[in-house]
Amino acid sequence: MSSRLVHLCGRLVPESEATISIFDSAVLLGDTVTESTRTFAHRPFKLDRHIARLFKSLKVTRIDAGCDAATMLRLTLEMFEANRSLLAERDDCWIVHNISRGRSVAGPDPTVQQGPATVMIYTLPLDLRGWAEFYDRGCHAVTAMSRMVPSQALDARVKNRSRMAYTLAEIEVKLVDPQAQGVILDVEGKVAENKGGNLFAVADGCLKTPGTANCLAGISRETVLELAAELQIPARETDLLPYDLYTADELFFTSTPYCIMPATRFNGLSVGDGRVGPVTRRLLDAWSARVGLDIAGQARNQLRPTGTSEA
Repeated sequence: MSSRLVHLCGRLVPESEATISIFDSAVLLGDTVTESTRTFAHRPFKLDRHIARLFKSLKVTRIDAGCDAATMLRLTLEMFEANRSLLAERDDCWIVHNISRGRSVAGPDPTVQQGPATVMIYTLPLDLRGWAEFYDRGCHAVTAMSRMVPSQALDARVKNRSRMAYTLAEIEVKLVDPQAQGVILDVEGKVAENKGGNLFAVADGCLKTPGTANCLAGISRETVLELAAELQIPARETDLLPYDLYTADELFFTSTPYCIMPATRFNGLSVGDGRVGPVTRRLLDAWSARVGLDIAGQARNQLRPTGTSEA
């Protein structure tokens, strides 16, 4: 089987040869901004929006990527096309950007970019098996003990690879239920986000989600709000407390790989009637129609033995 190619600092190299220095700021400091896009039927979804958000993160962190957004888009598509033939017909992939400040030198000022940024762009097969069963039965949403890093320290809209706080929060959630999906609260006890996504609650026919003052401005979140407008489902950004999740009629997460993941329990209690709700299903069906692919069906097919598929 041919090796995937990775874009590394201006060159396409085999994945096995894609290495960076142990003195790179990505390694020494976790000083890296990132984006993760997915494909549907081998077509990148909102790649331009992801790259636009990437360049906002680069601006705030003062990392010079050495190119503009249009060039980054072109380089990304070149890398993707070089790997497209390795994708199985029914499968899709991640498209990941990691950009660090480059080589770091120990000293009084770690903010100085010593040379070119380290630009890493690669694809990975999109493995949906860990989420597949949640489309039908819903997941168990559980609040972590740890709180969101406050925006006064690091704005959540800066999408970065310093994920330790999220990982520790998810460890706490898994102590409650190994299959639980985390809900992280901010320092005021308001609902913020998941380790890699946003949250929505449905109450009295209205779709509600936290504003972006304490959570990532998710592209999947954006897509759900677009779909809600098309379907004439009332939607608004508002503060949410755990009470609002306990008493919601429906609850779901949004993120790049699974798009919409229903939650039918919250901290051990049933959400609504304990089943995936009609608004959640309408939105997921509308997303599938937009991309021309059965999103939940693709995930279910990955659970099936090789050679079989969902009718």
